Amino acid sequence: MTKKRVVFVDDEVRVLEGLKRLLRPMRHEWEMVFADSGKKALALMEERPFDVIVTDMRMPEMDGAQLLTEVMKRYPSTVRIVLSGQASKEAMMRSIGPSHQYLSKPCDAETLKAIVTRACALRDILTSDRLSFVARMKNLPSLPEIYQDLLAELKSDEPSLRLIGRLIEKDVGMTAKVLQLVNSAYFGVRRNISNPAAAVNLLGIENVRSLVLFANIFSKVDASASASGLSMDTMWKHSAAVGKLSHEILKYEQLEKHVIDEALTAGLLHDCGKLVFAANMGKKYAEALNLSIKEEIPLLEAEQQVFDATHAEAGAYLLGLWGLPDSIVEAVAFHHNPSACMNQNINVLTAVHVADGLTREQGISGSVSGLELLDMAYLEQLNIVDRVAVWNKLDVQEA
Repeated sequence: MTKKRVVFVDDEVRVLEGLKRLLRPMRHEWEMVFADSGKKALALMEERPFDVIVTDMRMPEMDGAQLLTEVMKRYPSTVRIVLSGQASKEAMMRSIGPSHQYLSKPCDAETLKAIVTRACALRDILTSDRLSFVARMKNLPSLPEIYQDLLAELKSDEPSLRLIGRLIEKDVGMTAKVLQLVNSAYFGVRRNISNPAAAVNLLGIENVRSLVLFANIFSKVDASASASGLSMDTMWKHSAAVGKLSHEILKYEQLEKHVIDEALTAGLLHDCGKLVFAANMGKKYAEALNLSIKEEIPLLEAEQQVFDATHAEAGAYLLGLWGLPDSIVEAVAFHHNPSACMNQNINVLTAVHVADGLTREQGISGSVSGLELLDMAYLEQLNIVDRVAVWNKLDVQEA
């Protein structure tokens, strides 16, 4: 197995020495290099590629935000992580775009190992660099109407957190980005958050206003996405319906509240990989959509032919890089093929997979029979085939 190459950057030599001691047990899995400035790190990266860069924020000459911006431009497939102590709000805002995750000092060895190991595992998806463009992404395009409504509310004299939360949870791109930020150490939240409205409440009006108006964490649909032929409105209606039904399925099964919340978010985000393709390769994604129609084949198969990858893989890779909870990443990755996942209990993936099929059967997006999309071998293994008919009757209006 080839060792993963990781470069750690900090202007304090004592910190670098501490990281060497802390991570010594990983030397058999990682090839680690330590640099005491951004310039030295870039020089090292010119010599050989690195899988991951972990950098401090506050450094002379070139700070962490500047360094990661350069890395993003020159080496877009490198995973970019901030590991920093106290930093100004302005510096943190500048690092949001070019960084995938933000960890705070002091960071225990197990947490740091887990984050870097997960990043390396996700990066292995990039066989032949087929999804390398995903690592460049700062955000996902949002529905123009929701984006404008959000801006108007934030600029009002007395903006409402509740209304802002409701707007954000209606949009796939906004939900993904807010959850990325609230689950990092940017704002000091100490638990996993999977509900976008709860995330907004924790961030508060001032942080949300700064993030949207000054850090530009959201973006409207651009020319590339428009050229893809992907109907944003249809996709949103389908995604919202899948989220609601996923929520109700696990609520009916009486799972824990945090798992039910994760199902709602995973359902909303399950097709976000389509936005990933549309935002980066709009014309090429139009080819996949047209191929699906012309050849009368599933879109997943057409994506595989055109991109050598699917929207499920692209979406899961992005959300994984952004540090969203594993259950959500897993559901996005395997929502078309849950049998490929080792987890064999009713969970978030189960709910999203079934909800995707049932909403299509109900006529919410797509002409393919939704029931034909269900993985019957998976449902039989979980002994829940009969449960599908019950779940299909659940009321999703108030989910």
